[in-house]
Amino acid sequence: MQGEWAGELVGPDVWQTCRELIPAGSVFAFLAEHRQALFPAEIFADMYPSRNGRPSMPPEVLAAAVILQTLHGLSDVDTVQALQCDLRWKAACGLGLYDTAFDPSLLTYFRRRLARSRRPNRIFEAVGEAVAATGVLKGRQRRALDSAVLDDAVATQDTVTQLIAAIRRTIRHVPGAAQVAAASCTAHDYADPGKPRIAWNDEQARAALVDALVTDAIRLLAGLPEQPLDEQAATAVGLLALVAGQDVEPAEDSDGRDGRWRIAQRTVPDRVISTVDPESRHVHKTRTHRQDGFKAHVAVEPETGLFTAVALRPGSGAAHHEAALAVDLLAEEDGPVEVFGDAAYSTGPCRQVLTSAGHRTVIKPAPLRSAVPGGFDLDDFAIDTANSTVTCPAGHQVPLSAPSGRNLQRKAYFTGQCADCPLRSRCTKAKVGRVLTIRPHHDELAAARRQAATDPVWQDDYRRWRPPVERVIAWIVARGNRRLRYVGTIKNNAWLHNRAAALNLRTLINLGLARTNETWTLVSKPA
Repeated sequence: MQGEWAGELVGPDVWQTCRELIPAGSVFAFLAEHRQALFPAEIFADMYPSRNGRPSMPPEVLAAAVILQTLHGLSDVDTVQALQCDLRWKAACGLGLYDTAFDPSLLTYFRRRLARSRRPNRIFEAVGEAVAATGVLKGRQRRALDSAVLDDAVATQDTVTQLIAAIRRTIRHVPGAAQVAAASCTAHDYADPGKPRIAWNDEQARAALVDALVTDAIRLLAGLPEQPLDEQAATAVGLLALVAGQDVEPAEDSDGRDGRWRIAQRTVPDRVISTVDPESRHVHKTRTHRQDGFKAHVAVEPETGLFTAVALRPGSGAAHHEAALAVDLLAEEDGPVEVFGDAAYSTGPCRQVLTSAGHRTVIKPAPLRSAVPGGFDLDDFAIDTANSTVTCPAGHQVPLSAPSGRNLQRKAYFTGQCADCPLRSRCTKAKVGRVLTIRPHHDELAAARRQAATDPVWQDDYRRWRPPVERVIAWIVARGNRRLRYVGTIKNNAWLHNRAAALNLRTLINLGLARTNETWTLVSKPA
């Protein structure tokens, strides 16, 4: 059942006796005074439906502890130690001087209750209500979008490690799998926690091991009895099937039907990199820099630095791209806003959806690449999509084909005009001549590139309001928070919302957040 704050303390009241020692204007002092107003007990009532049993720790105390924990980047154990030994933490959470707080597992149970509730992000929402009550965002209609790569909490696994781990997981969780493995799986002793005993510097031995492990996985999957599976068992079977196929291909002289396999000479899109956290992904923020983990997507009011929306998603995949998340980040806005973003948001569909919703897009266009270094790019051609013609820099005009293929692309073939053209060396290296590919939304993207290059108002707005989001991203990853503490999207998304709530609260306090006549207001600080 839900515990209630009764005002009974273990020892002297830290806030009353040591108020002068708590930094004024800090998050600690604010929570000490306004913790119950910010996190009233009734907003957590649905998390504790039973009226029986031992009362829990009051949820407003746990919510304050979570705010401080995510603000300072501490583990559960370190958080409880701070509550036991640090006067600031005791005052913020309303504990007495001699209070030993609680077991660290209580924070885990509290986060689990939040995750299973109808409003898993209610701490972020509670701080958001304070933001709305102050009116600090009223009239501020700019939103800057950005993302940051966050490192996962697990080790990246190679193909051999993933196969063995997935087979072991299936043996543990699927009824009847142990018997099938004992009869059919011979590549490795899966009860042995160590790695297979082979000459790891022998390429042929490694190839033979991969072949045998994939064969074991296929035999295990084929031999499992037909039966209903619970969620844990179904996940194990699905992960084994995925891991067994993602990194291998038929052997060089195999027709694909003789059961011989080798490591594939490519990396599949959206590759699973760990059986411990199957949602973690390889992330390429640039062409040369790669990380493993997730992406934190944020929408920020650039003048104040307040988060208006956040989301954490796997690091790769079309559904998790910045452009795909832009609309979701702006879904709670009351009306049209000015949207600032870098080239990651400059896709045709993203621009179209934002513009259709009434937003003004101040998004940096993606740069064009020419076929020849320093040569002609797409904007050097006169492309008339309405009349289906394309004219090259030399004046040759060719027809533009109708949209075709999965991506509805259009083609313009200059294969007959390039042979004797004096500008060929600046246009193409292809033997057959230049072929232009025109994608959907070409006219919108071309107009955006012209505006970015020629409109001084657009340029001034972008330079002024886009960079502040980089500072806010730095706040998210400060104090070692570039590396995540949890496994999976759900838990880490909850952490991101709590982190954003803590940072928003700190920003509001710096702006003068106060409680006046039961209402949140901003009070100007004396100079």
